[in-house]
Amino acid sequence: MVPMQDGHYDLKKIRESITSRTRMVFIANPNNPTGTIVTTAEVRDFMNSVPEDVLVVFDEAYAEYVTSPEYPDDMSYLRAGHNVAILRTFSKIYGLAGLRIGYGLTKIEITNMVNRVRQPFNTNSLAQVAALAALDDTSHVENSRRINKEGKEFLYKEFDSIGIKYLPTEANFIYFQTGKDGREIFDAMLKEGVIIRHMGGQNLRVTIGLPEENRRFISALRKVLNR
Repeated sequence: MVPMQDGHYDLKKIRESITSRTRMVFIANPNNPTGTIVTTAEVRDFMNSVPEDVLVVFDEAYAEYVTSPEYPDDMSYLRAGHNVAILRTFSKIYGLAGLRIGYGLTKIEITNMVNRVRQPFNTNSLAQVAALAALDDTSHVENSRRINKEGKEFLYKEFDSIGIKYLPTEANFIYFQTGKDGREIFDAMLKEGVIIRHMGGQNLRVTIGLPEENRRFISALRKVLNR
Protein backbone atom coordinates (compact mmCIF):
# COMPACT_ATOMS: atom_id res chain seq x y z
CA MET A 1 0.00 0.00 0.00
CA VAL A 2 1.27 3.49 -0.91
CA PRO A 3 -0.51 6.29 1.00
CA MET A 4 -1.86 9.21 -1.01
CA GLN A 5 -0.56 12.72 -0.39
CA ASP A 6 -3.38 15.24 0.07
CA GLY A 7 -5.66 13.07 -2.04
CA HIS A 8 -3.12 12.62 -4.84
CA TYR A 9 -1.16 9.58 -5.97
CA ASP A 10 2.47 9.71 -4.84
CA LEU A 11 4.17 8.42 -8.00
CA LYS A 12 7.62 8.71 -6.42
CA LYS A 13 6.62 6.40 -3.57
CA ILE A 14 4.89 4.05 -6.02
CA ARG A 15 8.10 3.88 -8.05
CA GLU A 16 10.11 3.12 -4.90
CA SER A 17 7.68 0.28 -4.13
CA ILE A 18 8.22 -1.48 -7.46
CA THR A 19 10.21 -4.69 -7.08
CA SER A 20 11.30 -7.54 -9.34
CA ARG A 21 7.90 -9.16 -8.62
CA THR A 22 5.90 -6.18 -9.90
CA ARG A 23 4.07 -6.87 -13.16
CA MET A 24 1.54 -4.04 -13.43
CA VAL A 25 0.92 -0.61 -11.97
CA PHE A 26 -2.63 0.81 -12.17
CA ILE A 27 -3.07 4.58 -12.08
CA ALA A 28 -6.59 6.02 -12.13
CA ASN A 29 -6.33 9.48 -13.67
CA PRO A 30 -8.54 11.26 -12.65
CA ASN A 31 -8.73 9.18 -9.52
CA ASN A 32 -11.95 7.86 -8.04
CA PRO A 33 -13.06 8.88 -5.40
CA THR A 34 -10.80 11.90 -4.90
CA GLY A 35 -11.17 13.44 -8.38
CA THR A 36 -7.49 14.40 -8.42
CA ILE A 37 -4.99 13.88 -11.24
CA VAL A 38 -1.32 13.15 -11.64
CA THR A 39 0.29 15.77 -13.84
CA THR A 40 2.27 15.66 -17.07
CA ALA A 41 5.54 16.26 -15.20
CA GLU A 42 4.78 13.61 -12.57
CA VAL A 43 3.91 10.99 -15.16
CA ARG A 44 6.97 11.85 -17.25
CA ASP A 45 9.33 11.35 -14.29
CA PHE A 46 7.53 8.13 -13.38
CA MET A 47 7.60 6.66 -16.89
CA ASN A 48 11.27 7.53 -17.31
CA SER A 49 12.14 5.37 -14.30
CA VAL A 50 9.72 2.43 -14.53
CA PRO A 51 11.37 -0.89 -15.50
CA GLU A 52 10.67 -1.82 -19.12
CA ASP A 53 9.00 -5.11 -18.18
CA VAL A 54 6.34 -3.45 -15.99
CA LEU A 55 2.99 -2.68 -17.62
CA VAL A 56 1.60 0.73 -16.63
CA VAL A 57 -2.19 0.87 -16.91
CA PHE A 58 -3.84 4.29 -16.97
CA ASP A 59 -7.54 4.16 -16.08
CA GLU A 60 -8.96 7.27 -17.77
CA ALA A 61 -12.67 6.66 -17.17
CA TYR A 62 -13.24 10.33 -16.30
CA ALA A 63 -10.74 11.88 -18.72
CA GLU A 64 -13.36 13.71 -20.77
CA TYR A 65 -14.27 15.85 -17.74
CA VAL A 66 -10.72 17.12 -17.18
CA THR A 67 -10.12 20.86 -17.63
CA SER A 68 -6.58 21.11 -16.20
CA PRO A 69 -3.82 21.93 -18.70
CA GLU A 70 -1.54 19.71 -16.60
CA TYR A 71 -3.34 16.52 -17.64
CA PRO A 72 -0.83 14.16 -19.33
CA ASP A 73 -1.04 12.77 -22.86
CA ASP A 74 -0.57 9.10 -22.00
CA MET A 75 -0.96 8.14 -25.67
CA SER A 76 2.48 9.62 -26.28
CA TYR A 77 4.05 6.84 -24.21
CA LEU A 78 2.18 4.20 -26.15
CA ARG A 79 3.30 5.74 -29.44
CA ALA A 80 6.89 5.75 -28.13
CA GLY A 81 6.72 1.99 -27.53
CA HIS A 82 6.38 1.88 -23.75
CA ASN A 83 4.49 -0.94 -22.04
CA VAL A 84 1.36 1.12 -21.49
CA ALA A 85 -2.37 0.36 -21.56
CA ILE A 86 -4.99 3.13 -21.56
CA LEU A 87 -8.54 2.31 -20.49
CA ARG A 88 -11.56 4.41 -21.47
CA THR A 89 -15.30 3.92 -20.96
CA PHE A 90 -18.61 5.06 -22.38
CA SER A 91 -20.23 4.76 -18.94
CA LYS A 92 -19.40 8.26 -17.70
CA ILE A 93 -19.64 11.39 -19.85
CA TYR A 94 -21.25 9.49 -22.74
CA GLY A 95 -24.00 8.18 -20.43
CA LEU A 96 -24.00 4.55 -21.63
CA ALA A 97 -23.36 2.89 -18.27
CA GLY A 98 -26.18 0.38 -18.72
CA LEU A 99 -24.60 -0.98 -21.90
CA ARG A 100 -21.26 -1.84 -20.22
CA ILE A 101 -19.03 -0.76 -23.08
CA GLY A 102 -15.50 0.61 -23.07
CA TYR A 103 -12.16 0.14 -24.80
CA GLY A 104 -8.45 -0.17 -24.24
CA LEU A 105 -5.45 1.11 -26.16
CA THR A 106 -2.16 -0.77 -25.96
CA LYS A 107 0.56 -2.58 -27.91
CA ILE A 108 -0.48 -5.45 -30.17
CA GLU A 109 1.64 -7.89 -28.17
CA ILE A 110 -0.38 -7.08 -25.04
CA THR A 111 -3.65 -7.19 -26.97
CA ASN A 112 -2.81 -10.70 -28.18
CA MET A 113 -2.25 -11.85 -24.60
CA VAL A 114 -5.51 -10.30 -23.41
CA ASN A 115 -7.41 -12.02 -26.22
CA ARG A 116 -6.21 -15.39 -24.91
CA VAL A 117 -7.94 -14.94 -21.56
CA ARG A 118 -10.88 -12.61 -22.14
CA GLN A 119 -14.40 -13.96 -22.17
CA PRO A 120 -15.95 -14.45 -25.62
CA PHE A 121 -18.76 -12.10 -26.65
CA ASN A 122 -17.74 -9.64 -23.94
CA THR A 123 -19.60 -6.80 -25.67
CA ASN A 124 -22.92 -6.92 -27.46
CA SER A 125 -23.83 -5.51 -30.85
CA LEU A 126 -26.22 -2.89 -29.49
CA ALA A 127 -23.54 -1.52 -27.17
CA GLN A 128 -21.05 -1.36 -30.04
CA VAL A 129 -23.49 0.58 -32.26
CA ALA A 130 -24.26 2.96 -29.38
CA ALA A 131 -20.56 3.51 -28.68
CA LEU A 132 -19.83 4.39 -32.30
CA ALA A 133 -22.75 6.83 -32.31
CA ALA A 134 -21.54 8.36 -29.03
CA LEU A 135 -18.12 9.09 -30.52
CA ASP A 136 -19.81 11.25 -33.14
CA ASP A 137 -22.06 13.04 -30.64
CA THR A 138 -19.62 15.81 -29.77
CA SER A 139 -22.40 18.24 -28.82
CA HIS A 140 -23.56 15.89 -26.03
CA VAL A 141 -20.02 15.66 -24.64
CA GLU A 142 -19.51 19.42 -24.79
CA ASN A 143 -22.86 20.04 -23.07
CA SER A 144 -22.12 17.48 -20.37
CA ARG A 145 -18.71 19.03 -19.77
CA ARG A 146 -20.24 22.51 -19.51
CA ILE A 147 -22.95 21.37 -17.07
CA ASN A 148 -20.33 19.60 -14.96
CA LYS A 149 -18.04 22.65 -14.89
CA GLU A 150 -20.87 24.97 -13.86
CA GLY A 151 -22.08 22.50 -11.23
CA LYS A 152 -18.58 22.12 -9.86
CA GLU A 153 -18.16 25.87 -9.48
CA PHE A 154 -21.58 26.16 -7.79
CA LEU A 155 -20.77 23.42 -5.28
CA TYR A 156 -17.33 24.90 -4.56
CA LYS A 157 -18.97 28.24 -3.75
CA GLU A 158 -21.58 26.61 -1.51
CA PHE A 159 -19.00 24.45 0.26
CA ASP A 160 -16.86 27.51 0.92
CA SER A 161 -19.91 29.33 2.31
CA ILE A 162 -20.74 26.44 4.65
CA GLY A 163 -17.11 25.86 5.64
CA ILE A 164 -16.79 22.38 4.17
CA LYS A 165 -13.40 20.94 3.25
CA TYR A 166 -13.16 19.45 -0.24
CA LEU A 167 -10.67 18.40 -2.88
CA PRO A 168 -10.82 20.34 -6.18
CA THR A 169 -11.91 17.79 -8.76
CA GLU A 170 -11.20 17.00 -12.39
CA ALA A 171 -14.06 14.48 -12.54
CA ASN A 172 -17.85 14.64 -12.14
CA PHE A 173 -17.86 14.19 -8.36
CA ILE A 174 -16.40 15.93 -5.31
CA TYR A 175 -14.68 14.36 -2.30
CA PHE A 176 -15.47 16.31 0.86
CA GLN A 177 -15.67 16.40 4.67
CA THR A 178 -18.21 18.18 6.85
CA GLY A 179 -16.26 17.83 10.09
CA LYS A 180 -18.81 15.32 11.35
CA ASP A 181 -19.11 11.54 11.15
CA GLY A 182 -19.61 10.63 7.50
CA ARG A 183 -21.92 7.71 8.19
CA GLU A 184 -24.27 9.93 10.20
CA ILE A 185 -24.32 12.53 7.42
CA PHE A 186 -24.96 9.83 4.83
CA ASP A 187 -27.88 8.39 6.80
CA ALA A 188 -29.40 11.80 7.46
CA MET A 189 -29.10 12.79 3.80
CA LEU A 190 -30.75 9.53 2.79
CA LYS A 191 -33.78 10.46 4.91
CA GLU A 192 -33.91 13.72 2.95
CA GLY A 193 -34.06 11.75 -0.29
CA VAL A 194 -30.49 12.53 -1.35
CA ILE A 195 -27.97 9.75 -1.91
CA ILE A 196 -24.26 10.47 -1.51
CA ARG A 197 -21.37 8.08 -0.87
CA HIS A 198 -19.74 7.45 2.49
CA MET A 199 -16.04 6.77 1.95
CA GLY A 200 -15.10 5.96 5.55
CA GLY A 201 -14.58 8.23 8.56
CA GLN A 202 -15.58 11.80 7.76
CA ASN A 203 -15.05 11.31 4.04
CA LEU A 204 -17.95 11.66 1.61
CA ARG A 205 -18.37 11.87 -2.15
CA VAL A 206 -21.14 13.55 -4.12
CA THR A 207 -21.80 13.35 -7.84
CA ILE A 208 -22.17 16.67 -9.64
CA GLY A 209 -25.68 16.72 -11.09
CA LEU A 210 -28.01 19.03 -12.97
CA PRO A 211 -28.48 22.53 -11.48
CA GLU A 212 -31.72 21.64 -9.70
CA GLU A 213 -30.13 18.47 -8.30
CA ASN A 214 -27.11 20.40 -7.01
CA ARG A 215 -29.41 22.93 -5.32
CA ARG A 216 -31.44 20.16 -3.71
CA PHE A 217 -28.27 18.52 -2.42
CA ILE A 218 -27.03 21.76 -0.86
CA SER A 219 -30.43 22.51 0.67
CA ALA A 220 -30.57 19.05 2.25
CA LEU A 221 -26.97 19.27 3.44
CA ARG A 222 -27.55 22.64 5.13
CA LYS A 223 -30.66 21.22 6.80
CA VAL A 224 -28.76 18.18 8.08
CA LEU A 225 -25.78 20.18 9.35
CA ASN A 226 -27.99 22.70 11.13
CA ARG A 227 -29.71 20.06 13.27
